[in-house]
Amino acid sequence: MKKIFLVALMGMLFSCNTSAQKQTAENTKKETFKVTKSEDEWRKILSPKAFYVLREAGTERSFTSPLNKNYKKGTYHCAGCNTPLFKSEYKFDSGTGWPSFDREIKGNVSYSTDYNIGYARTEEHCATCGGHLGHVFNDGPRQTTGKRHCINGVALKFVPEK
Repeated sequence: MKKIFLVALMGMLFSCNTSAQKQTAENTKKETFKVTKSEDEWRKILSPKAFYVLREAGTERSFTSPLNKNYKKGTYHCAGCNTPLFKSEYKFDSGTGWPSFDREIKGNVSYSTDYNIGYARTEEHCATCGGHLGHVFNDGPRQTTGKRHCINGVALKFVPEK
């Protein structure tokens, strides 16, 4: 009886290292980006608001960004590293108070899952420097992608078309 108990106990102990645990450990590794800087270096090049949003995953107040009502032709770049993220033709007025786009420039935006407010949301980051941009939702224009990329204006730099 003792042998059976020991064999069962050993089996349980060795089975605790499952593939789900390995996958979770892999997912918690920090992603590396082409542009990396120390916190002090980011503070030197970003405004306090931009640092709060891009580096601390903060959110600017709605209806405070001049880019929310910007309708000029051009491209919206990352305020941290100047990577082009969104084209003006992808922009639409969502009424939320933040610049909104129905799609990103492919390959320049990366995604993760954010549980900061108690449920899962898809968080958007600059794929070059990892700066927090905002979140993407499935309530965008149905005639295009159905997506609403809700982006903090302070995380963006508008480059007008020439």
